[in-house]
Amino acid sequence: MSAANKTAQLPRLLSRATKLATPATARLAAIRASARQFSTVRVSATPSVRVQQRYAKPNRALRQYSSKSYPDHQIVGMPALSPTMTQGNVGQWQKSVGDKIEPGDVLVEIETDKAQMDFEFQEEGYLAKILAPTGTKDLSIDSPVAIIVEDEADVAAFADYTLDAAKSEAKPAEPAAQPAPPAQAESAPATPAAETKQEPSGDRVFASPLAKTMAKEKGIDLKQVKGSGPRGRIVKADIESYVASGATAKAAPAAAAAPEAPAAKAPAAAKAPAAAPAATSAGFTDIPLTNMRKVIAERLTVAKSTVPHYYLTQNITMDNVMKLRKSLNEAANGVYKLSLNDFIIKAAASALRDVPEVNSSWQGEFIRQHHHADIAVAAATPAGLITPIVKTCDAKGLKSISSEVRDLVARARANKLKPEEFQGGSFTISNLGMFGISSFSAIINPPHAAILSVGTTETRLVLDESSEKGFKAVENMSVQLSADHRVADGAVGAQFLKAFKGYLENPLTLLL
Repeated sequence: MSAANKTAQLPRLLSRATKLATPATARLAAIRASARQFSTVRVSATPSVRVQQRYAKPNRALRQYSSKSYPDHQIVGMPALSPTMTQGNVGQWQKSVGDKIEPGDVLVEIETDKAQMDFEFQEEGYLAKILAPTGTKDLSIDSPVAIIVEDEADVAAFADYTLDAAKSEAKPAEPAAQPAPPAQAESAPATPAAETKQEPSGDRVFASPLAKTMAKEKGIDLKQVKGSGPRGRIVKADIESYVASGATAKAAPAAAAAPEAPAAKAPAAAKAPAAAPAATSAGFTDIPLTNMRKVIAERLTVAKSTVPHYYLTQNITMDNVMKLRKSLNEAANGVYKLSLNDFIIKAAASALRDVPEVNSSWQGEFIRQHHHADIAVAAATPAGLITPIVKTCDAKGLKSISSEVRDLVARARANKLKPEEFQGGSFTISNLGMFGISSFSAIINPPHAAILSVGTTETRLVLDESSEKGFKAVENMSVQLSADHRVADGAVGAQFLKAFKGYLENPLTLLL
């Protein structure tokens, strides 16, 4: 193509390029406009995004964000301090409102299903509000117990913060609430939700649907209940507080006295509540169940009804053990003091080493045979029975076993055991000899294969041909083995008791 032709076509090519560039420019403008629109949507949706993040937080501390009334804060939920814990009781608070909290500080004592444990908070901040005071019972996991803030100046803002407000933040909105943004609900009084809250006039009672349902089931007049929700709204907590205060019982006579028209029925209605005090003076007291008592009842019921128990009894002469115990304690010069129970634990550990089939546990699909004798020692506490575990008893001496047992039992009675100190184990010993019990049949502690019941030591007369009188007095102890027939057959249980008896009647073998 000649230079003249190229020059002639140049205007046409430039025109075509301009036409192609125009749609591209328009598309770029559209993209920018879309980006601006998307950015606006993100900003307006920020509160709802934060709510989703709040629910995604771990159950120990739910992150909350500043609202119209309160600055940034955390709601601390009831922690799960043991694998079997579903609810807990609040013990002594170790921090007061306004105190600074460092990671690892003990915030409060929590009574679990097995022991009283310290709840160590792992974040930094200030305690702004205690929502569950000392003595609060049966709080489910994640139930609000406290408010934590990052700035000490924000503590005063939560002086009037209520448990109902915490629950409303920690849970999704109630079905009756409109899904409108908070700012719109406050600025637009034309919305139904805003009208409901701003016009509490006349005899109308404002309550949540759940509160209305609970009131109907319990026969409560909502007009008698004082609401703690926004603008006096009645919520679930108000109904529960009303029932707990006994106001329903007081309202019954008033309701009976109100209709005066049927005069003949009024005296009968008034006499009905008078029968209630008779029950309290009838000679009994209803004692609320602790978490530990509930777990004991559940576990032992399952054990007795599902584990095939069998029982073996053995009588053991304890003269040699008692002589050795006396000799060792005299030689200790007060450094240690061995008990008869220490010898029993060591003898059981040695017998478990000899008969490992008993040192096993039922796991449903298989039987687990343990390599060490981790013996759970039943201890009575004011709250109930607990079994702290003395680990690797087969590898420890009498002195170490004695020291550990004393420490574990003392802390068990003070509700200071850690979960790993009372969960697990491979064998259980229950000793009621100190109460004068001759023998008893203990219930197996699942998943253990057996439990050894130890009775008291009694003086008995036995035949003795070498004695001039033909008999002699010996110290005799009776023990009974409760074993799981799924894990160990009767002959295996008998072998264990034979080995156990041999170690106690020849106690020097325990020192080998």
